Amino acid sequence: QVRLQESGPGLVGPSQTLFLTCTVSGASITRDYEYWGWIRQPPGKGLEWIGHIDDGGNTYSNPSHKTRTTLSRDTSKSQFTLQLRSVTPEETATYYCARRQNGAFGSWGQGTQVTVST
Repeated sequence: QVRLQESGPGLVGPSQTLFLTCTVSGASITRDYEYWGWIRQPPGKGLEWIGHIDDGGNTYSNPSHKTRTTLSRDTSKSQFTLQLRSVTPEETATYYCARRQNGAFGSWGQGTQVTVST
């Protein structure tokens, strides 16, 4: 059974860079046709896709913040990471990592709360 676990700072200052890591167990992050992504949910709002990495290591990001986003992976550690630069208080949210299969994100981490504030 796959398990995903997010880790990172709970508090980030405005205009700083947010780094999050997702550690995967029970599955290979290089398995064919499986993608690994990041989704967030601000308080009282809906889910927003941030981006994902495919089985070949290619990355795809939401055009809304593509220039500020870097996605990467470390296959030796079974981890993938999110780097989001120049964050604003409006990006305070619960951040989730998830696995996408057959076009849908069906396996999720428990989420990590990130607050952007001084």
